[in-house]
Formats: sequence, structure tokens, C-alpha cells
Amino acid sequence: MSVEQINKRNGFLGRPIEWVLLDDQSKPEVARTLYERLITVDKVDLIIGPYATGAILSAMAVAQRYQKVLIHHTFGIPKLAKYPMHFSSSGLAFESEKVVPTKLLDALESTRRSPKSIAIVTSKFPSVHFISAGARDVMAARGVKVLLYLEYEFGNRDFAPIAARIKEADPDFLWVGAIGLDGNLLLDALHTIGYRPRGQYHLFPAPGPLLTAPGAAYAFAYSTFEAHPPMTNNPSAEALCKLFSERAKAAGLPYPFVESQAAGSLNAWLLLEAAVNGARSLDDKAIAAWLKANHVDTPFGRLSFEGENNYGAEHTKVKQNQNGRWVIVWPREFAAPGANIVYPAP
Repeated sequence: MSVEQINKRNGFLGRPIEWVLLDDQSKPEVARTLYERLITVDKVDLIIGPYATGAILSAMAVAQRYQKVLIHHTFGIPKLAKYPMHFSSSGLAFESEKVVPTKLLDALESTRRSPKSIAIVTSKFPSVHFISAGARDVMAARGVKVLLYLEYEFGNRDFAPIAARIKEADPDFLWVGAIGLDGNLLLDALHTIGYRPRGQYHLFPAPGPLLTAPGAAYAFAYSTFEAHPPMTNNPSAEALCKLFSERAKAAGLPYPFVESQAAGSLNAWLLLEAAVNGARSLDDKAIAAWLKANHVDTPFGRLSFEGENNYGAEHTKVKQNQNGRWVIVWPREFAAPGANIVYPAP
């Protein structure tokens, strides 16, 4: 969709974009090999990042070797991103391990019924584990008693033992360091033993499946963008969200709305387009220099790179499953019209 839209705007410097898409199988070692191929064999002019922290780190090492600019949208441990010519389009904070749980606690405390205790269970998937470990520290520092902290292997499908430990701890709130369908599987296991959390937060869930999962009503989750006002008050954002929704419904996606993942991906292309046009060049060093010296106002928010490891403005938000739709509830200025934080879950 992004390539199509940019080509309608005359491509990059009058040249149409040809997008070479390869499957890294979600394996960092495969991603490394494929980026080597793209640069040395296919001799592409520019590269754009793969999905997830591990694969992006592999791609970043190759980009550094060949001095290629790398824009990416799903890197979860910003402190590891040392390459000067990398740029994140996700809106994730540099200190994600502090900012993400702090935003959640701020939201809960605004209800004046904030939790006194918490259970934290997390995948060992690198970015998820990093932020969840940070959540444990933030909760303790803010006076929330951590009754349970459990880690499980990425790819785990047996959540019955974890569910039993959560029920035994019986916390006021449950943090799930989830990626993909982890949260669904955990809620299924909790439902089987007749336990429902009084409040729950899922870090990086699959938005469509979790939305309709039994026991997921009023669940919270991480977000940077959701397709509702005031975030769609920008006409460009509204138009892109409408186009994405049409394409997603036609493709049969379970959640056909722009949210964090889609917004970050769209932002990556918009960043690259802005930098190529701003630098008036396809030269990687010229593009990187332009990005370092400028901010980019995208339909999904301003991105800048003046901070440590090229991280600048952050866009961390808290969304909640309300009436069958994900809506932002915190910070208040980004909340959907009429949406208020619901905690504890009724």
C-alpha cells in the first residue's frame, strides 16, 4: 500500500519504487543472510527493516558493514541500537522499560482505585522480556507489590501451570508480557480453572484475536496509535486509515484497522520518502544526515531523532478493549471520544 501511494506521488526522485520482499522466517540468522543478498547480489538502492528486535539487530549489523541507512518499526530494546544510521519509526520510547509500565500505572492511578499488587508473567522474547523486567522494577518503585514474576519460553503453548500460579497469587492486576497469541492462550487456561483477572495488561498482543477472546473484555494493551478521533482528526491520517481498512477487510484480516504495527510500518515508508526528498538523494549517508537534522510530521505523529541512539519523541499510549473495539484511554488528550478508563473490570 505504501509503495503504491509513493509511486503515485512520483516515486523517489522521479523513479518508481520496486519493492523486493523476502521471507526471513522470523529467524535472525536468515534475516542476516537475506540482507547480505539484497545489498551485494540484488544491489538494491535502499533497505528497510524486518520485523522484531532479533531480526532487526541482524539487519542492523549488515547495514553497518555496508553503511546503509536502516529505518525499522518494531525494535523493542532501543539501548541496543548503537548504529548511527538506524532510525525507528515506531514511536517507542528510548527507555521503553520505564516509560511503558509508567504510562500504565499513571492510567490506573487516575481512577483512584489503582492496584496494590500485581503478577507479572512474560515471554522470554527479547523485547517483551526487557520491558516486562522493567515493569517489575517500576511497580516495586511505585509501591505496587509484585506477588509473582514468571518467565516462559518464547513459543510456549502450555499455560495451565502459569494460570494456576496466577490464581494462587490472586493479584489486583495481571501484566502479561505477551507477543502474538500468548494472551489468548493464557486467558483460555485461566478460564478453564475459573479465574478472571480484576485487571490485565497485554504488551504486544495480536489485536484482533485478543479483542474477542473470552475473558478479555476491558483488557489493556500497549499502543501508539488507534484509528479513532482525535488521532484521525488529521485528514491525511483519516485517509490512510480508511484505505488500510478497505484493503485489510478485502484481505480478510481479523482486525482491519490501523494500530501500532500498521502505523509504524506506514511511518517507516513515510520517513524514507521524506528523507529522500529532503536530501534530494538516494545516498545513504545523505539520507541519514537529513533525518538527524530534521523532524518528520507523519499522519501518526511527529518523529525526531535528536536523542540517544537516534531516539526522540515517543508516542506510548494505553488502549483498552471496550465494547468490542480497541480505544486509547491514556494519555487523556489522545483518548477516544467518550472513552474512560475502566478498572477494575466489571
